[in-house]
Amino acid sequence: MGSVLALSSNPGHQNWPFSKDHLPSRWDAHPAHWDRPPRWERRDGRLPNPGSFHSLHRSCKDVFPHQIEGVKMIINKTLSSFFKVSHTLHLSAVSPSYYRFHVEHLQSDDYSKDKDAPALIGEMDSSGSLNAHALLHLTERVRARTVFQTQQSQFVTWQFETEYRGSDFTAAVTVANPDVLRESVILVAHFLQSVSSGLVLGGELVYHRGRAEEGGILTLAGQYSRPNWVATLNAGKGGAHASYYHRANKQIQVGVEFEASTRTQETTASFGYQMDLPEANMVFRGMINSRCIIGGVLEKRLTPLPATLIMGAFVNHRGDKLQVGLGVNVG
Repeated sequence: MGSVLALSSNPGHQNWPFSKDHLPSRWDAHPAHWDRPPRWERRDGRLPNPGSFHSLHRSCKDVFPHQIEGVKMIINKTLSSFFKVSHTLHLSAVSPSYYRFHVEHLQSDDYSKDKDAPALIGEMDSSGSLNAHALLHLTERVRARTVFQTQQSQFVTWQFETEYRGSDFTAAVTVANPDVLRESVILVAHFLQSVSSGLVLGGELVYHRGRAEEGGILTLAGQYSRPNWVATLNAGKGGAHASYYHRANKQIQVGVEFEASTRTQETTASFGYQMDLPEANMVFRGMINSRCIIGGVLEKRLTPLPATLIMGAFVNHRGDKLQVGLGVNVG
């Protein structure tokens, strides 16, 4: 969760192609080892842990292509078993071009092998904006996380999160942007409970307090999963978000999303699919939504080189706009 402010609005695809807002970066979601989805069924017959609240719609979201525009090059370098760096150069004619430096410090390649090992993650771009994460397993079931974000010379986000994972439930509390002088704070509480091997129920409560306003938003969530499909629904005062993920076979996965926001009075329906072609070392993701936006991204592994070629295009038929992107991921 890069910024807890986004939780009080409609979840899901908040920035479609050609919007004036910048796309969310990798900081808007937990690292993979933080939100690793639980196994569908435990061998001991007990109910499984439901995982994190942020990963409820992840199976469906991973099917949709990520917007790519301009020319982007990413160079990844593993300096040791616990130290990794990456360099990103993005040239764009629509948004400002930038260079970004990313570094990760882990005690082990497989985070689950050493659950008490801290994880330090930092990222800085050419404008001087900084993102810093610190993750720590306090005990076998308790995790702590700290996030600091700056926009050039100004602090944007500082938040502290604690998560407890029981055998069949997950509870988390987040404190974001506490300011004693301005008397403002944002509190977020999550809770998920496994009711059966495939059914998960829970909710999210977002409370905001400031000098000029004070309020809260309650969102209820439910998820039902089977080995080949997952259906998820979030509904509350702020709107609703429903998703359905289905794995047709080893090569094809599809996802459908419906989002409605009471704040913007807008609804969006989206369809996405992913096709894996392992023999050709290619992965293709495509999408179409009710806003007349069609897009697709093709990823091609350039064997035997340690590089991946990424090509994508998004067309907004209603706005008569086209965006084309090309990227190379090395390492």
